[in-house]
Amino acid sequence: MKASEQFKTAIENYLSDLAQTDLVFAPNLSKVSKNIESCINYIFGEVKKTGLCAFDNQEIFDMAVKYYTDDTIVAPAPFSCKVVTNPPVVADLFSSAPLDTPITQSKTIVKQVTKHVEKTLTLFDL
Repeated sequence: MKASEQFKTAIENYLSDLAQTDLVFAPNLSKVSKNIESCINYIFGEVKKTGLCAFDNQEIFDMAVKYYTDDTIVAPAPFSCKVVTNPPVVADLFSSAPLDTPITQSKTIVKQVTKHVEKTLTLFDL
């Protein structure tokens, strides 16, 4: 199964933006041995290895960057799976931000105990 166009476009846009801002990464994106289809298959394989079903965008983007920068990764076999991408949530003026529960902080009061010690004066103290 091929990745959705939305998923493929998101990966391509991230990589091209990164190549424009990161001069060290830019040559990696133009390698002949690497392409977006193999990159997506690599991501699918890495996701399957974890056994998890939900990932943050940055985790997926980091896998794509690793595919292009690590020359030991060869073109993986095509992978059959279903990908669901969610667009980022856009804040609007009419909805409120979710309220976080207040964090309770415990205060530790340290009481300093001072001992009064009488000192006997010696001849040298005078």
